Amino acid sequence: MPTIRPSSSNVNRTIEAVWRIESARLIAGLARLVRDIGLAEDLAQEALVAALEQWPESGVPDKPGAWLMGTAKHRAIDRLRRADVHERKTQELAREAEIGGQAENPDLDAEIDDPFDDDLLRLIFTTCHPVLSTDARVALTLRLLGGLTTKEIARSYLVSESTVAQRIVRAKRTLSAARVPFEVPERDELPDRLASVLEAIYLIFNEGYAATAGDDLIRPELIEESLRLGRILAELLPSEPEVHGLVALMELQASRSRARIGPSGEQVLLLDQDRSRWDWVLVSRGLAALERAQSTRRALGPYTLQAAIAACHARARVADDTDWERIVALYDALAQLTRSPVVELNRAVAVGMAYGPEAALELVDKLRSEPALSDYHLLPAVRGDLLEKLGRIDQARAEFERAAALAQNSRERAVLLDRIAECSPRNGG
Repeated sequence: MPTIRPSSSNVNRTIEAVWRIESARLIAGLARLVRDIGLAEDLAQEALVAALEQWPESGVPDKPGAWLMGTAKHRAIDRLRRADVHERKTQELAREAEIGGQAENPDLDAEIDDPFDDDLLRLIFTTCHPVLSTDARVALTLRLLGGLTTKEIARSYLVSESTVAQRIVRAKRTLSAARVPFEVPERDELPDRLASVLEAIYLIFNEGYAATAGDDLIRPELIEESLRLGRILAELLPSEPEVHGLVALMELQASRSRARIGPSGEQVLLLDQDRSRWDWVLVSRGLAALERAQSTRRALGPYTLQAAIAACHARARVADDTDWERIVALYDALAQLTRSPVVELNRAVAVGMAYGPEAALELVDKLRSEPALSDYHLLPAVRGDLLEKLGRIDQARAEFERAAALAQNSRERAVLLDRIAECSPRNGG
């Protein structure tokens, strides 16, 4: 087989790039054959080790994905033969490898060339199965579909590597113990199962877009992985409007990333952002995805409604042109669907922009008794902003102090500390 021979200094980077591109499809294809995600990942890792050992000497194959799949399949056959307890699977794998009399060099190109196949869809629904906890779904999805290492996941979520490793191990054991089938749900099961998948992907995006803790406001690697997963899912399920709605929402929000961070790493709020710094390619992609979601003529779901709200901001080239009344109407529809206190808080912000701070404060005050918002720093932050606009400076300062105490992200806390300073007596309090 003809080969490309990269220099020794570049070969490891080449292998790393190949692995990031091919690992999800490789694990998905192996999981279909061995019916065990843990074993499939082990086999894929063994193929990666073989590549690290052999490619520096032999060169990178023309079709590295096919090489990895072939190597992993042969190792699967060897392992199952040694185990001597999976005779049926062994014979099945052996027959597949020997098609056309090519036991040593099977034609695996067809299995690699199509990046959007049923195996990948099965893997997404398995890693995001509702039997797993939210943390487990996110960790397993990032590991198997995102190709992130345990260390990368731990760094992104500011937890220890051992914690992430335990989550992944427990997730695999849970799937095995529950005998979760490696398959796409039946049509009548799809809405509930798809909701779990979309939730996991959006949780990954949210942690990248607005990190809950630490010194970084955003984590670009998580934004990139969630966008990639969403785009894959949209290709796999083109007729599902909420998939396109989620992609639209993530594209539109991600388009603001550069403008959200100031010269010193400080947070820049939406209304203060320089919109010329928004990524208008992402905006156009997001608006196109929103159009696809709306073109199905089905009732708008929560992700599509949130994307429509984000589109209102994207269509306003300056903040003063924002159609806040339409945003309030969209939040009304979203609140009816979700019954979420966070959505109600966001709706109150929109009401304040459309109809004034007094109307918004009345709505916010009703949320103060919500248990789900008791430790949510944005509730007192929003209330403080409204009180400041109404000239109730001392009360506003107290709310900003409460919000700063609750904020776990240092960049968000810094913004709140600035608001406290603005409300100090020497500044008109």
